[in-house]
Amino acid sequence: MNHDQYDDAYLADILKTVKTVAVVGASLNPSRPSHGVSAFLLAKGYHVIPVNPGQAGKVILGQTVVARLADIAEPVDMVDVFRASAHVGALMDELLALEALPKVVWMQLGVRDDAAAARAEAAGIKVVMNRCPAMEYPRLRHFF
Repeated sequence: MNHDQYDDAYLADILKTVKTVAVVGASLNPSRPSHGVSAFLLAKGYHVIPVNPGQAGKVILGQTVVARLADIAEPVDMVDVFRASAHVGALMDELLALEALPKVVWMQLGVRDDAAAARAEAAGIKVVMNRCPAMEYPRLRHFF
């Protein structure tokens, strides 16, 4: 797939069908983008699970933080990545080791790893890179 641009219908379909989102790199700091996007997703009715090993056990926006994807006790539809591109390969290792794979890996603005994306797609996972669901959702509102 060409990850330089996405068809609006592809993005809208993802945002309409996912329900549970793991936010990797979630922050307690309200000024951090991961905090704002988590709040946006919660307000739109998504179930958000914050993932951050340094904050495990704490609560962000009413949601208990887990340390790793493997610590999530339920299937996840989408993993939203707020980690530097250099960390995505290791995150993909963790993600692909899960018993139940997510349907989507969404890498935030500035986050891109084509090799990791190819691995996810080979496993049947949809990939979005260098985009923000909190920006795409309002832009694609005519699909909802």
